Amino acid sequence: MPMSNEGRAVEKEKIKSAYDVVIIGAGPAGMFAAYELAAGKMEILVIDMGRDIDKRSCPMKALSYCKHCAPCEIMCGVGGCGTFSDGTLNLRPDIGGDLAALTGDQTEAWELVDRVDKVFLKFGAPQTALLTEGPEVEELKRRAASVGARFIEIKQRHIGSDNAPALIGRFKQDLVDKGVDFLIETEVHDLLIEGKECKGVILSGGRVIRANYVLLSPGRRGCNWVSEMIEKHDLKARYGGIDIGVRVEVPAIIMDPVTKINRDPKFHIQSRRYDDFVRTFCTNRRGFVVKEEYEDFIATNGHSMANKESENTNFAFLVRIELTEPMENTTKYARSIAKLATTIGGGKPVLQRMGDLRRGRRSTKERLARNLVINTLKDVTPGDISMALPHRIVMDIIEGLETLNEIIPGVASDSTLLYAPEVKFYAMHLDVDRHMETSIKNLFAAGDGAGLSRDIVNAAATGIMAAEGIMKKAGKGQDIQEEENRF
Repeated sequence: MPMSNEGRAVEKEKIKSAYDVVIIGAGPAGMFAAYELAAGKMEILVIDMGRDIDKRSCPMKALSYCKHCAPCEIMCGVGGCGTFSDGTLNLRPDIGGDLAALTGDQTEAWELVDRVDKVFLKFGAPQTALLTEGPEVEELKRRAASVGARFIEIKQRHIGSDNAPALIGRFKQDLVDKGVDFLIETEVHDLLIEGKECKGVILSGGRVIRANYVLLSPGRRGCNWVSEMIEKHDLKARYGGIDIGVRVEVPAIIMDPVTKINRDPKFHIQSRRYDDFVRTFCTNRRGFVVKEEYEDFIATNGHSMANKESENTNFAFLVRIELTEPMENTTKYARSIAKLATTIGGGKPVLQRMGDLRRGRRSTKERLARNLVINTLKDVTPGDISMALPHRIVMDIIEGLETLNEIIPGVASDSTLLYAPEVKFYAMHLDVDRHMETSIKNLFAAGDGAGLSRDIVNAAATGIMAAEGIMKKAGKGQDIQEEENRF
């Protein structure tokens, strides 16, 4: 069960000045790393800027509008931003990351996914999983291929946004029982680097906590801070792609024939005009569209409950953007787009009907009131997405949805709702070796915020890899030599 208020107070009081391992971030990467390290009898501290799992609650559920919590209750806290997502585990090493590229071995990548799955099952994930075999799956693959798209079959396990907090609570309590300390509602200001070696962390209040090893795993919300650390400490890293697009909302009955086969269907499309990669992501069957709060802009996401349903299904529809010289900073580019969209929406997501976007006109309250699809997110601004997103991305979205409409009839009807922006930050990809150690000695990295994963399962797997790397190095002693040709 989640910690009581009294238990949490004791937790803070017992924080020591030095640990074997300090983990930055209590999302999947951080918690799975702590789970592995605890088995190695190491002293571990997990630090997170958000609140404990039993205290995390978005006010929008009661108020229907955003209170601009700092930090955002959805994005931050024990369990990470995935805690209030759809709660679907995509059990593949090549969806939401590329574990085989990190491990160097396809078999090992699949074994990591299986290990992650078993831990989730231990703490209460449903035993039943959606499989990817049978004539229905083959028919979907055939229909997608016939229009030049691809359907990705995935074994999935659906926890549900309403059930995930209890699961995370059990997971966290297990870590506490094993001696793992948690320092929550606390920001890490900086890394303690001495002579190209990480010696600990510096908290926002100036307190120093020393550690033999530090794991950098702050999650998607921390990607901007990771970029700052890369620049300040000359960490080896490279810019990766970025995904920008919209959150699409349609009547559930349109998507039901597909979501009954695969709860979070993945369709990959190559646009004809620009040859850009467009994909569906994070489908929420009979779910709800929600807002995400970042430092200086807003974005959208989706939730799906196990015990509460809407009349709609929503999914992200994203365009992959990769930049080359002279502008390579995809994070800065994506943030500039998101800021513009936030300005156009007056601090709220922009909502537009597909029919209005096609005809080059903005959506209005009156048109939305007459629309067949009723928006589940109310705190929005009716407007024109073509004023918020670059022309190329808008064209990719229109063309991609029309292609998807040939696979799922009705998905691109005039009444389909589009929320902007939907942005997935994976920009700075930290260079790590096989054991997830960075170019700075004793500083390891894992998860979305480090650019090493893009979903819950892959983030958790990179956390396991980092923990194993730390234990391997700890077993060899402090003076282990750098592996040759690591970078």
